[in-house]
Amino acid sequence: MTEIAAIIAGVLVLTGAFFALVATIGLWRLPDIYTRSHAASKTGTLGSGLVLIALAVHAGDSSTTSRALAGVVFFLLTAPIAAHLLARAAYAVGYPLSEESVADDLANGDRNESVGPT
Repeated sequence: MTEIAAIIAGVLVLTGAFFALVATIGLWRLPDIYTRSHAASKTGTLGSGLVLIALAVHAGDSSTTSRALAGVVFFLLTAPIAAHLLARAAYAVGYPLSEESVADDLANGDRNESVGPT
């Protein structure tokens, strides 16, 4: 059973590392802050979540497993929300969209709206 768990953990680590690499390439190659934050939040969350699940599979004790799975839940709940709020704040202060962008759904005067609670 431990060899199977080690193989599963290895595959999960490699897959997580692949998604972390894709997130890094996305940060480097994408044209503006909005698409970069999307790449970082989606693929970065998936990559780190897979690595934490690999830790849970490999550890074998319930304490480490529960902490690793709590970390996955924390990533899934906070990273997309944080990326959305950062992109919304960037839009509110006037960071331009890329020339390749096809639509600006907030262009109807929503730019001056408060980002946080007032």
